Amino acid sequence: MSSSRSIADRTRIGATVFPVLGAISFCHFLNDLMQSLLPAVYPLLKGGFDLDFGQIGLITFTYQITASLLQPLVGLYTDRRPQPYSLVIGMGATFCGLLALAFAPSFAALLAAAALMGIGSSIFHPESARIARLASGGAHGLAQSLFQVGGNFGASLGPLLAAFFILPRGQSSLAWFALAALGAMAVSAPLGAWLRGNGHGAAPRHIAARADAGLPADQRRWALAVLVALMFSKFVYLAALGNYYVFYLMSRFDLAPRDAQIYLFVFLATSAGGTVLGGALGDRFGRRRVIWGSILGVLPFTLALPYVDLPATVALSAIIGFMLASAFPAILVFAQELTPNRIGAVSGLFFGFAFGISGLAAAALGALADRTSIEFMFQLCAFLPLIGLLAVFLPREDAR
Repeated sequence: MSSSRSIADRTRIGATVFPVLGAISFCHFLNDLMQSLLPAVYPLLKGGFDLDFGQIGLITFTYQITASLLQPLVGLYTDRRPQPYSLVIGMGATFCGLLALAFAPSFAALLAAAALMGIGSSIFHPESARIARLASGGAHGLAQSLFQVGGNFGASLGPLLAAFFILPRGQSSLAWFALAALGAMAVSAPLGAWLRGNGHGAAPRHIAARADAGLPADQRRWALAVLVALMFSKFVYLAALGNYYVFYLMSRFDLAPRDAQIYLFVFLATSAGGTVLGGALGDRFGRRRVIWGSILGVLPFTLALPYVDLPATVALSAIIGFMLASAFPAILVFAQELTPNRIGAVSGLFFGFAFGISGLAAAALGALADRTSIEFMFQLCAFLPLIGLLAVFLPREDAR
């Protein structure tokens, strides 16, 4: 979609509702802050329950697969039967999951807690993405970026909180963060009232329908398949960094867990910055160009990462996180424009696929690290951005 067309669309719809975007971004911040505590305390759980990398991957798999299977179903259901207060229910499930994680006595209880947290995330994301689109005023990329950056910043704080609060105090200190779930429930209730007053928003669907005018159904399906493949490339690599970067730093550079958690925060924080930029650039220059540049363009940095010293590793991981994160807002809005009448379903599908492939990748990569080494696993994952070549098959904006 061209820049002039985007401006015209925003004029017809009205101004972007920034208070709503700020509130939903804050809820996303709290949600992903709580969700990020699970992988952030893996070193604590590994020692306390005598877990191997395969069991750590299984915890992640349980969490991610629960979210991935439910998210598209939740989105499809709320497309047909709006549930404006479902955000409160989702936060309630996360609240229960955190308490279960704090006092889990066994590995099986850890899996149950991870499943509860996955259910909470699966309910939260489709409806919150819908709210962000309805409040966008036509600037869909910017709105998704503002929504997602809250989640990214929340996720980036998990390692710091684990390093400075949870690790010194033990597993039970996780219970304090259930208060964040209560705060998110208090903020999301008024958002449910706003969504109920605005319905599903006919105007955004009208814009999206114009955006895919002239594209045959089979071409739209092919474009969605390409977007899914690009998501695979992005999230498998991010699963390697998000779940095993701490262990990689500890193994390769003999770092203490606390120092490694700080470097993980650097990676996650720069990813949040990339999320903001990606949506805005997609609105301005086209989502196809952003997707192409962020996925394939990161390849030289991923190839170099396993062979450099500690300062260069930290710098390269920050660049990689920034570039890869910029792709997701563009990918999600691209998919929403291809399926204008299924905003909840396609949002749930793509969020769910991101969670699901991350969970499968975490389990597979953990097993690979056990059989070979964590260094070899990162060397192999470095080639994943080559899948970005598929972006050449995405339809150009002027064709839509």
